[in-house]
Amino acid sequence: MSQLKSVQEKLRLIRVLRLLKKSYTYEELSKITGLPITVLNRYVRGKVLPSAERTRELLKLLTPYINIEEEVKKRIKFDERGFFDNMPVLSDTALMSLIAEEVAGRYFDRDVDKVLTAATDGIALGVHIARELGVDVVYAKKKKEVGVEKFYEVSYVPSASGTVMTLYLPQWALRKGENVLIVDDVIRSGETQRALVEMAHQAGAKPVGMFFLVSVGDIVEKLREEYDFPVESLIRLG
Repeated sequence: MSQLKSVQEKLRLIRVLRLLKKSYTYEELSKITGLPITVLNRYVRGKVLPSAERTRELLKLLTPYINIEEEVKKRIKFDERGFFDNMPVLSDTALMSLIAEEVAGRYFDRDVDKVLTAATDGIALGVHIARELGVDVVYAKKKKEVGVEKFYEVSYVPSASGTVMTLYLPQWALRKGENVLIVDDVIRSGETQRALVEMAHQAGAKPVGMFFLVSVGDIVEKLREEYDFPVESLIRLG
């Protein structure tokens, strides 16, 4: 195993432990792992890294205790009108890193060159996934940035608003021939995400997949019928 791979596994273990610590006490984790509470505390705080052998043993032992989909579901908060808030998911860096690892694993063989999303809610997920893939993340905005001369721009009508929206992306951000993974935290009607596909086509880039943290209704199934690349969401609501 390379030194880099070894460090990555150790960091993954720390993320797993930090995530489990939100559901289990140190006493419970100590019983599961057979390690003293003081040692687990140092691992969780990042003060000490375990050996490569212990890392592999602990990952094998603890991974079955992690269900990423359930972790996401229990963090999503609903109000009395049925609207939901996914900020508790997006703000949990340990969980987001584990989600990004899983997504990156699905798309490593797609030779992704860029991760594309829309500002602002998709940026957190995009950054985590791009980091795991080792590529840049770029994001389209609803306004033109001062200092940028040339943009790709796509206009669309969100079904809930009845007004025309336009997304702008600097032309340097995507290049012809690049493979693009489109991501977003939530997809409902799909207009924004279709606009991102069109934006990639404007640049001469190739969308190779779509991934969403949360999908509402059957929109993912509809997009799968429209496009010839993978369209996935971690969890579905409604």
